Amino acid sequence: MSVGFWYGRFGDAMVTPMSDSSILTDLFLNHLRVEKGLSYNTIEAYSHDLAKFSDFAEDRGVEPEDISSLFISEYLVHLSQNGIGRSSQARNLSTLRGFFKFLVRERELLTDAAEDVDAPRRHLKLPVVLTLGEVQKLLAAPDVRIPNELRDFAMLHTMYAAGLRVSELVHLKLGDVDLDGGFVAVLGKGEKRRLVPIGEWARHVLQLYLNEVRGLWAAPDENGYFLTKRRKKMTRQGFWLIVKKYARRAGIEKTLSPHKLRHSFATHLLEGGADLRSVQSMLGHADISTTQIYTHVTTQHLIETHRKHHPRG
Repeated sequence: MSVGFWYGRFGDAMVTPMSDSSILTDLFLNHLRVEKGLSYNTIEAYSHDLAKFSDFAEDRGVEPEDISSLFISEYLVHLSQNGIGRSSQARNLSTLRGFFKFLVRERELLTDAAEDVDAPRRHLKLPVVLTLGEVQKLLAAPDVRIPNELRDFAMLHTMYAAGLRVSELVHLKLGDVDLDGGFVAVLGKGEKRRLVPIGEWARHVLQLYLNEVRGLWAAPDENGYFLTKRRKKMTRQGFWLIVKKYARRAGIEKTLSPHKLRHSFATHLLEGGADLRSVQSMLGHADISTTQIYTHVTTQHLIETHRKHHPRG
């Protein structure tokens, strides 16, 4: 954070001035990493949010002891006026809540200025999903006679079969996939591991990839599952290009990304009768409210089906 902001006097509590003025944020971020088990990318986002808030306060000459609920609300208005969407505003507020709560717990502050600030109201934005027909077209697009396209074929099937995040897919290791048992062991957010079943067809495709392609590209000590012909591990960016390539080839007009395959996985499971808790477990969501967005998608699907096919729709 900016020099000189987070040390000195915090309310009625004293903080010893230090040469490293970001010591409190460093302690907070370390708390997130060690005690909360958050990922590197999430902690980077927290750090960025805190730096922005510090700059906002310093630009207005506001000292730490003067920060109030009203000031934090003004900061959220400032974000809105600068084109920051409601979701990002809510995330910034979540960061500040966590930080001020931490400072109170560590007795650096007596009161939590962020506790009573209302979060911006968020519009429900339903995820874009593929129809079953579109998924079938996408999965059929690679030419399995070509080694790199057989690998792509296997990656697309795994992504849809297990509903993985793209980072989880590209970081799979040989020991993470049990083709005999029919599941993958996924290292998800917060370094939490979960088991996700994969179907018989995905297992067949993965075995084909291992037999026909991976052995040609893997160095003796390589444990990455999905590799490039240059003997490197597949990257997030590389797989994003793969999805775009086959979406065009399949004639899918929707703007498609790897994450939309994950959305489709969850939506199609719920449409098929899966219970919400099971889908939550397979997706690796810590909070079931995150999974519930897909129930809105399936409800919308029912409404559209009724409107299209009912004689009085």
